[in-house]
Amino acid sequence: MNVMRTEIAAQPASKQSIISSRYGFTAVIVVLLIVTVLSAGAAVSFGQVEIPVSQSYRILLHQITGIQIGNVQDLTSGSFVDIIWKIRFPRVLMALFIGAGLTLCGTIMQAAVQNPLADPYILGISSGGSLGATFAILIGFGTMGILGQTGVAFWAFAGAVGASLLVLLLANAGGKMTSVKLVLAGMVINALCTAFANFIVYFANNAEGIKTVTFWTMGSLAASSWDKLPLIAVSVTLAAAFFLMQFRALNAMLLGDEAAVTLGISLGAYRKAYMILTALITGIMSPAAE
Repeated sequence: MNVMRTEIAAQPASKQSIISSRYGFTAVIVVLLIVTVLSAGAAVSFGQVEIPVSQSYRILLHQITGIQIGNVQDLTSGSFVDIIWKIRFPRVLMALFIGAGLTLCGTIMQAAVQNPLADPYILGISSGGSLGATFAILIGFGTMGILGQTGVAFWAFAGAVGASLLVLLLANAGGKMTSVKLVLAGMVINALCTAFANFIVYFANNAEGIKTVTFWTMGSLAASSWDKLPLIAVSVTLAAAFFLMQFRALNAMLLGDEAAVTLGISLGAYRKAYMILTALITGIMSPAAE
């Protein structure tokens, strides 16, 4: 009887803890969203041209919602409006989506390989994109042919996808693919792509091209614009929605291969699919941050 009473008393307590944890999680998400919105509004105020933060918020509010606070002339025309809406705000939004996309890819890779240090850099995807961009810039394929000005972006995308396929190929060698083999294969491909990129730079007789490669690998959002934003925003949003629906498989990955087998889940197929998808997302985002 005492055991039954203890179990009955423990059930409401456990339900209450679950409810409180959900409310706590929701509160944290709301606070982070508010901080993100405030920081995005403040970020457009700083630069070579200093703009009052209050005016930046009023300009953004008018441009997004049409609400007018203050002088209408200051909200619709002038250099401040052009600087914020045409230059700085697209860069801020691009930074938000690229940061969210890389975070998403890192989280999926950490679950796939059961390693908290896993990310697109360790698994060789980013170095593959850098190799593709280096190849296009210094060999010359980025400025010729049908691809035209999109050549560097295309080769960076192809390099990221190619590196991920090589990682999967190595991880599958000798039998079943495991998280340890994925990490080791990623480190090998990362070192290989970095070595090839350095090889191309070393033998290149193009000082301007080497400078371009250096700036490309450092990354920049200076070329961000409203035209480039939809592709990144849609890709990251769709990827986030897809992986949110994959929570059961991701939780099974965290439990380990043996536990997943008992649940009837084949982690090998999921790992391959997730690696390819994260490579595609990284490849799409890399050219945007050139």
